[in-house]
Amino acid sequence: MWSSSAMVFFSALRAGVVLSFFVTIARCFTPTRQHFVKSRSTFRSTSISSMSSNIFDVDRRTAASLVGSAWGFVFSNVANASGDSETKNIPPRLQIPTWTISPGVEFPILALNTAGLSANESYEAMSIAKQEGITHIDFHPGIERDGVARYLAENNNRDDFFLNTKIRKAPPGTSPRDAAQMAAIQIEEDLKVLGVSYVDMLMLRDSPVPEVMQQQWKVLEEALSKGQTRGSIFRLIKSSIGVVNYCQSALKSVTKTAKVFPAVNYIMVHVGMGSDVHGLKSFGEGLGIRTFSYGQTGEPNPSPDILQNPVLKSIGRANAGRTAEEVALKWVLQNGIAASVRPSNNFGQCMDNTCIMGIKRHARVFEWQLTEKDMITLDNLKAPDDNPTLFSSPGCPGAYSFTMMTSLNNEPKS
Repeated sequence: MWSSSAMVFFSALRAGVVLSFFVTIARCFTPTRQHFVKSRSTFRSTSISSMSSNIFDVDRRTAASLVGSAWGFVFSNVANASGDSETKNIPPRLQIPTWTISPGVEFPILALNTAGLSANESYEAMSIAKQEGITHIDFHPGIERDGVARYLAENNNRDDFFLNTKIRKAPPGTSPRDAAQMAAIQIEEDLKVLGVSYVDMLMLRDSPVPEVMQQQWKVLEEALSKGQTRGSIFRLIKSSIGVVNYCQSALKSVTKTAKVFPAVNYIMVHVGMGSDVHGLKSFGEGLGIRTFSYGQTGEPNPSPDILQNPVLKSIGRANAGRTAEEVALKWVLQNGIAASVRPSNNFGQCMDNTCIMGIKRHARVFEWQLTEKDMITLDNLKAPDDNPTLFSSPGCPGAYSFTMMTSLNNEPKS
């Protein structure tokens, strides 16, 4: 253990070495510094040979200085390794785990959900998420997509993200052929607006008409073969195409004619629905389809029965003061289910510190674990229960649109 006096000495020495190093670099590379103040596109086009002729024009004095500076860095690192450096106590942010859904395609299991955000809010949420290490962006076509497009255009960092979007539902009465054409047109439109040649995943919404789903699924398989989304076009080989709100009958319909099975089924999952999500999780896994969730705190609005649940709050307090929202999300992830999370419980908003803090909490969900006892307790919760395919078409039982329609029809007429 180094003494306090020694640590002060090493700190001062290190600071001097750092300053010396950068002064030396500036002197060495004065002829080429202009390269580094040009735009990124200009820098890429700069001749490597012209740069190297200046970079390696270094005299002996400069070389000696560089060697001394390098030695100083090594020495200071040795001192830090032996001493009580404060930075050693700062835990690194854990990298978000991924699923390999196709050779060379990694699916981050935590995504930012931009549902209901404006273009500006989608832009802001994406910017915060990127800073926090969340690179899987789950967005809808329309204004959310426009915010994502603006962020990509301004930051020129498309390859940093896993872009995941959805095919719009065909209106009732649309023929299978027309529905397929609409899907193909939308894919082209999305790529054009986003300014990219491909997205990382396309997800298909369901339909009460099996033939519509089957014909639209063929369009997604064609997009896969064209490179408009990522993966491999082989039967029963998972790729970057998935489905949204598919109940068991919908999954049976689409896989009946599919050349490529869906990689994921995007459904609502939260505590109270059971770890097998009414049997839909294991049914999908039997087909090689993994579960990708939304609504960890309820939908279409956050549920007080989750956020104020005394069991979740008690478990949160026992886990370093986590919130019920954090516990709800962690339960989903520890059950082997991926999660697309809204920025905060202010659904449809990302305008204040609540959005920033919400995304920060989500990004740190992998830094802690629920105990086995916690998981069993949460698995056994029976409420609040929900339909995992609540936002499906009337072709699936308990669909939100069908339930609302039935409720309206049953209202007393004045």
